[in-house]
Amino acid sequence: INDETIRAEAGALHYMQGRIELKTELPSAAGFLKSMVTQEKIFRPSYTGSGVIYFGPPIFGEYMILDVDEPWVLDRGAYVCSDNSIEVGAYRNKAVTALLGGEGWFQTKISGKGQVVIQAPGPLQVVDLNNDRLTVDGNFAVARQEKLDFSVQRAAKGLLGSAASGEGLVNVIEGTGRVYIAPVPNAYVSLTHHILASMIIPHGG
Repeated sequence: INDETIRAEAGALHYMQGRIELKTELPSAAGFLKSMVTQEKIFRPSYTGSGVIYFGPPIFGEYMILDVDEPWVLDRGAYVCSDNSIEVGAYRNKAVTALLGGEGWFQTKISGKGQVVIQAPGPLQVVDLNNDRLTVDGNFAVARQEKLDFSVQRAAKGLLGSAASGEGLVNVIEGTGRVYIAPVPNAYVSLTHHILASMIIPHGG
C-alpha cells in the first residue's frame, strides 16, 4: 500500500513491513448484524500507511484480485481483504433457495469501486453469461454479479427424474453477467497427483 487504507478479515495478516498503522474498531449495529447473518467475522481491522502487507495463503486454496465497480455476491468465507472504498454487507437469498440450497439465507455482498481479494478452494474459472443459464452442482460458484438471478432447482424435471439423475438439487444462475467458479479444489488436485505419482514411480525407486 502507498499512503492508503485497506480492510481485511481478522486473522488474515501474515506479516507486514513499513510504516503501517493497524486499527480494529468496534462494528456498528448494522455491521454486527451483517456479520452475524453472513457468518463472516465481526471485526475487520484496517491498515493505513505505506509498505507491504502479506496475508497468509489458504491451506489448499488460492487468492484472486477482483476489480469491483458494481455489486457482487460472494460465497461464505471468500472475502479476504479490500480497499477501504468497498462496503461489505449481506445479500438475502430467496426463501426457497435458502431452505433448499447450501448457501443459507444470507451471503456476503460487496459493493463500491475498488479491489477485493477473494479466496477459493482451487483455480478459478470465469464464466460470462449472455442471457444464459449456468447450472452448478455443489457450492462451486465463488462469486457472481448481483444482477444475476440465483435459485435452487431440481436437476431434472419431476421428482422421479431428479432422483434418477443422481444429482438431486442444483444451483442455477441466470441472466447476463460474470461468475467465478472453482470446480476442482486444490486438495483433490494434490491427491490426484499423489495417486498418479504412486502409480508411476515404483516404491524404493
